[in-house]
Parts: sequence; structure tokens; C-alpha cells
Amino acid sequence: MSAKKAKKKNSQLIVRINDQERAEFVDLCEELDTSAAREVRRFIRQFIDEHNRPSAED
Repeated sequence: MSAKKAKKKNSQLIVRINDQERAEFVDLCEELDTSAAREVRRFIRQFIDEHNRPSAED
């Protein structure tokens, strides 16, 4: 099975933000030729990676 199929998107995360923040975010994503969903997924993956690293004290 390909890596893409193994990571099928099958769940949603609903986040409530104010209208102005959403509009600014979506507009900026469009200017940068990306999507809001792609950028939120990228943030989540980066956040997980950063916080799953063993600390230097271990």
C-alpha cells in the first residue's frame, strides 16, 4: 500500500475563530498559493514533531 493511502484523511478538527482572523488567514493562503487546510495540517505536523522529540535532559 502506498504511503499516501496509508495516511488517508478521515477525521475533522473544528476550530472556532473570529471572522476577521479567518478571512485574513484564507486571503494570505491564497496569496501564497496554498490552502488553509494544508497550512493547518502543516502546523499540526510540525507541532507534533517539535513536542515528540526527546528532551536534551533525558
